[in-house]
Amino acid sequence: MASPTRPTTVHVFGDDALGERDAVGVAEAIRRGEVSAADVARAAAERIRAADEHLNAVRVWTDGPALAPDGAGGVFAGVPSLVKDNTDYLGLPTGHGSAAFTPRPAKRHAAFTRQLLSTGVTVLGKTRLPEFGFNATTEYERAAPVRNPWNTAFSAGGSTGGSAALVAAGAVPLAHANDGGGSIRIPAACCGLVGLKPTRGRVVPNALGRRLPIDIVTDGVVSRTVRDTAAFFAAAEAYWRNPRLPPLGRVAGPDERRRLRVGLLLDSPAGVTTDAATRAAVADTAATLEKLGHTVEPVTIALDERFAGDFLLYWGLLAYLAGATGRTLGRDFDRRRMDGLSRGLRAHYLRHVASTPGALRRLRRSRFALAAAFRGLDVMLSPVLATTTPVLGHLSPAVPYGTLMERTLRYVAFTPLNNVVGTPAISVPAQATTDDGLPIGVMVSARPGDERTLLEVAFALEAEQTWPRVQQAGAC
Repeated sequence: MASPTRPTTVHVFGDDALGERDAVGVAEAIRRGEVSAADVARAAAERIRAADEHLNAVRVWTDGPALAPDGAGGVFAGVPSLVKDNTDYLGLPTGHGSAAFTPRPAKRHAAFTRQLLSTGVTVLGKTRLPEFGFNATTEYERAAPVRNPWNTAFSAGGSTGGSAALVAAGAVPLAHANDGGGSIRIPAACCGLVGLKPTRGRVVPNALGRRLPIDIVTDGVVSRTVRDTAAFFAAAEAYWRNPRLPPLGRVAGPDERRRLRVGLLLDSPAGVTTDAATRAAVADTAATLEKLGHTVEPVTIALDERFAGDFLLYWGLLAYLAGATGRTLGRDFDRRRMDGLSRGLRAHYLRHVASTPGALRRLRRSRFALAAAFRGLDVMLSPVLATTTPVLGHLSPAVPYGTLMERTLRYVAFTPLNNVVGTPAISVPAQATTDDGLPIGVMVSARPGDERTLLEVAFALEAEQTWPRVQQAGAC
């Protein structure tokens, strides 16, 4: 992966109604009357437009923000936000990142959109994703990519690349994300954000996930601070709580009395070796946890050696279903216009369709391997990704399918297991950056339903470490 010779950093933080506040801070300022919701929305719209000239992260704007009165309810009342363009928002088209059809305006909000709106956010538009969320970068065959605000020659990650780029650049404090194989945690790692993939069933069920033989998809947000992510999940739980999971409530900081046993996983259980920069960042985070009094010990996951191939087949099943049901998205849907990655995944599935029952059976059994690895542990620390963030083009859907898949499986070697098993995992920034000045993400995973511990660990790391900030890297 070659480095660009002239890196360009993009941020839009400034002395306006948003300032450098996070979402909790913006909402508090509105409640205190220091700023108005209307001024905040205007400032965010200006920031989004300025950032998007460089980042290409916006898919579509709303006709105008539906502003609640200042002082209205919701932990994020008046906070500007964005919805990812694979989720319906009333009146806006849902394009799924695809050029294979012409999307129509949605007739109603998706269930998660309603849960997001219940927190009080003001939605200003929708953000870009790669076609059907399949790629680990937000790039296209025949359109400009979404760019990383830390360095516009690099990927913003995927599939929630548009949301992550705009939050990292300071355009909005937090934005919608969802995750079917790492799509919250990957862009969070690439863009220096906090991204929590919750336990399966923690938020309202995703419409796609409900139809799948293994529900790997869940929704959430990307944010710049741990307290914003914690506040979001507490507010989401107030709207709807799954009675089969332990209540989460509002996590306000680290539990300084509790000493945890942390499993350290440096190389992927799928057999991929982590690169040196990422390995060092995870080891540094482990040292921080030991300094805080936690016990860190190496751990291995005795995962079936066929896991990566089985997940690839499942990925292909999703591409096959997208092509088979595409006309429900648009009457002009033509699967021949799907991008090279989608077509390659679909073809891979059709070549190996007879292996589906065995792959599903083994994927479901992977929960036993993860549970065995967790015996005696509270959390597990690992990389988010096996390598640092690639330059744009490295994972483009225009790359020949065989080469692209080899690169992708080498890159996305840690995140899919949590989706298959349904366990929660959070990506937070490491202290270190790459030689190109890009963030490196580390991941903390827990048992099902234990987001509380993840958030407490994330709060502790945020307080103890100095996380890199894009404002210190330069300006557009």
